[in-house]
Amino acid sequence: MNLLELFKPVKAFVFDMDGVLTDGSLIIMPDGEWLRTMDIKDGYALQLAVKKGYYVAVITGSKSAPVEERLRRLGVTDVFQQVTDKVNCLEKWAASKNLQTEEILYMGDDIPDSNALLFAGVSCCPADADSGIREISKYISSRSGGKGAVRDVIEKVLKLHKQWNPAAGVSSI
Repeated sequence: MNLLELFKPVKAFVFDMDGVLTDGSLIIMPDGEWLRTMDIKDGYALQLAVKKGYYVAVITGSKSAPVEERLRRLGVTDVFQQVTDKVNCLEKWAASKNLQTEEILYMGDDIPDSNALLFAGVSCCPADADSGIREISKYISSRSGGKGAVRDVIEKVLKLHKQWNPAAGVSSI
């Protein structure tokens, strides 16, 4: 199957947080707070996908109020944190949206994402994902986690459907 055929049925994007939306690095502050960085271009793509009517969700084992706030500002309202069984969460979310597996693109980077990747119709990972995750992914981005991998997959799907319009008036936050 070629890449265009793979991405054509996608109606929903689901992402892990650490290692996908972030580069997986943590700065641990003296007060114990964890600081992460996110790519502004990934943010633009997330916001545009929401505006174009795609379902977008984040499923993560971690918890971060600032990350959730950023995602909500981008229009991502389905943010599931402290999830121990990602595939169960993904299945329930997909059912609530009446999505078929082939309509779901899931991007993960490490072992906790493996079952969700196997469930989704389009399994993707960043270039720097765990080797086992790269083996089960149908698409491996040329970009690393937190460095444009999210933008890469969203842009491909939106361009395929002639919905990637840089002049759409959507701003990054």
